[in-house]
Amino acid sequence: AEAKLRQIAEECVKRGALKCAISHKLGVVPVSEASVIIALSSAHRKEGIEALHWAIDELKARVPIWKKECYEDGSVWKENAEQRRDERE
Repeated sequence: AEAKLRQIAEECVKRGALKCAISHKLGVVPVSEASVIIALSSAHRKEGIEALHWAIDELKARVPIWKKECYEDGSVWKENAEQRRDERE
């Protein structure tokens, strides 16, 4: 997963960001906390926002991240629905 995050960050730079770094939290992430951080710089705000939008969509589609949702009556492992994007197209 870390290699894919680096690859997406590199591609983000090729798409117009000056610099990009992406990290995903591991382990328990409380509901109110962010699990992903994407930091990027760009020469112009519009290009930066577009690069950020592209990066999070690519992360959801390409990085194999699973989460375990815990409930009072049990738990379930879930994958990102976006990871099945290629199967639907």
